Amino acid sequence: MFYIVDVEDYVRVEPKLFGLDTAEAVKQQLQKTYMEFQDRDLGEVIDVLEVNEVVDGIIIPGDGAAYYKSLFKLIVFKPELQELVYGQIEEITSFGAFINMGVSRGMIHISQTMDDFVSFSKTGSLSGKDGKRSLNVGDNCLARVVAISFKGDEPKIGLTMRQPGLGRLDWIEADKNKKTSKKTEGDEKETKPKKEKKK
Repeated sequence: MFYIVDVEDYVRVEPKLFGLDTAEAVKQQLQKTYMEFQDRDLGEVIDVLEVNEVVDGIIIPGDGAAYYKSLFKLIVFKPELQELVYGQIEEITSFGAFINMGVSRGMIHISQTMDDFVSFSKTGSLSGKDGKRSLNVGDNCLARVVAISFKGDEPKIGLTMRQPGLGRLDWIEADKNKKTSKKTEGDEKETKPKKEKKK
């Protein structure tokens, strides 16, 4: 999920930015500092939206930079458990698929790609045995976040597409059309008059 976050911090502005307006120098420094920044509590920083307040700076002896206490807004991406995410299959391996969610990447274990027995084919796709469905690189999908792990530099996001209403977008549409046609057939059966038995 995307959030707008208010942050208060001391920003170290490098001497090369001293010629700029103070607020602009602070913004440029923030964009450099927070580019690809990730934090377990904050999330992944996408961009610095605006600098709301900059207090007079201080200089620390021996350091050529200036430090400004600043209040600014960031837009961040922080995945939440059970959240639905849209993305495109970027890579398929023998143990599952990786989905590009735009900002981050998630992993779908082979057992969670569809509600079927799934096998990895020589052509680099995942195929279901009974439903005859397959998952390929470039497929657009809807998945649910089921695990988030913060080991290393970026979070590991575990996804599932096994539940109803998830998976490749054309699978979802096909399932929806099946339900609609079954409901229509059921309605037709109820409206047909019953034949009376002769005595």
